Amino acid sequence: MSDDNEQTSDSGGYTPPRVWTWDRESGGRFAKINRPIAGPTHDRELPVGEHPLQLYSLATPNGVKVTVMLEELLAAGHSGAEYDAWLINIQEGDQFGSGFVAINPNSKIPALQDRSTDPATRVFESGAILLYLAEKFGAFLPTDHASRTAALSWLFWQMGSAPYLGGGFGHFYAYAPTKIEYAIDRFAMETKRQLDVLDRHLADHRFMAGDEYSIADMAIWPWYGGLAAGVLYEAGEFLDVQSYENVQRWTREIAERPAVQRGRMVNRTWGKPESQLHERHDASDFETKTQYEAGERA
Repeated sequence: MSDDNEQTSDSGGYTPPRVWTWDRESGGRFAKINRPIAGPTHDRELPVGEHPLQLYSLATPNGVKVTVMLEELLAAGHSGAEYDAWLINIQEGDQFGSGFVAINPNSKIPALQDRSTDPATRVFESGAILLYLAEKFGAFLPTDHASRTAALSWLFWQMGSAPYLGGGFGHFYAYAPTKIEYAIDRFAMETKRQLDVLDRHLADHRFMAGDEYSIADMAIWPWYGGLAAGVLYEAGEFLDVQSYENVQRWTREIAERPAVQRGRMVNRTWGKPESQLHERHDASDFETKTQYEAGERA
């Protein structure tokens, strides 16, 4: 907890009105794209590449889940998993274009269209996309009853838990326009509890579903691996992430996988230029079309 003289939260208090109305931006990093209504804000068709799978995304943790899965499928020999990855810039409001909303009415990345079916199949929500691809290709989801159930339980654990990490801790620690002690304490406590859940489980299991790497790991790693590495929200010291030794071991093992390293690059628009591949249409793009290569050609 913070000392009284360090508290920077609102001291005047807030009394909610009987009916909330949207009359101004909420403030913070994402204020310009937050709104209380759904639907498109503008007409914009989405580009379509040559592959059956069309991904529209950004390399946030939720986006990385899917690009890691696709790269893992290709590395495992599933040629039908070739895909085009198109950049959706959420800061510019691309997710509110009519074409994107037609695939995902919730206007959140990632969104996938499988054009190998007739009609094309739309899939949204990152966990649903992972499960769809696992079942489509028969990969990265255990087939025995106990392990499959464990993998799905941990997949849905992530889907339910990460909002407390991202929309809770991450927002109030890193993005909110003011530092509110109560909110940061509340969500730091919950985030550390979640890390402890993972650490206790990984003390007895190599991966989330046992000895088999699965979509559960792919879902959890971009969020909690990034946190354990001290990258996510730059909160490693604040949360004492190094103390979760089993999470650290698991984080490092997954980070060493070549498909994970490639998946992290796709639709990435920050970091070192060589780590950014804004669009991905072919495996060779990792060598020839990163932002580093673009800079060299300029």
